[in-house]
Amino acid sequence: MAGKPKNRMPIEERAKQFMPFAALRGLPDALAAKEKILVPKIELSPEMEEELDRQMHLLSKGNMATVVYFQNGEYIKITGLVARIDETSRLLQIVNTKILFADILQVEVEPGH
Repeated sequence: MAGKPKNRMPIEERAKQFMPFAALRGLPDALAAKEKILVPKIELSPEMEEELDRQMHLLSKGNMATVVYFQNGEYIKITGLVARIDETSRLLQIVNTKILFADILQVEVEPGH
């Protein structure tokens, strides 16, 4: 005789059966953190400083540029329009990203801009 089950499970309990199993809570975050390799900041040689200075002088507001800079133990590469160059504060802004001159490793002004 097929009929209704006598002890029907409440909907909330049934839903719990299909929730993701989180026995290792925080593991995805821990794995993502392990993938990041922290590096020390590179000390520029005199030649590297000279080349960086030359490239920085080619920059002007509205240029398209690619900048490699140091932040929180890693190097980040960003490409975008130069929104601001502040000589006094020693700050370069690419779109909305503010970068201190001291953290810049490399600058490339995009050709044709």
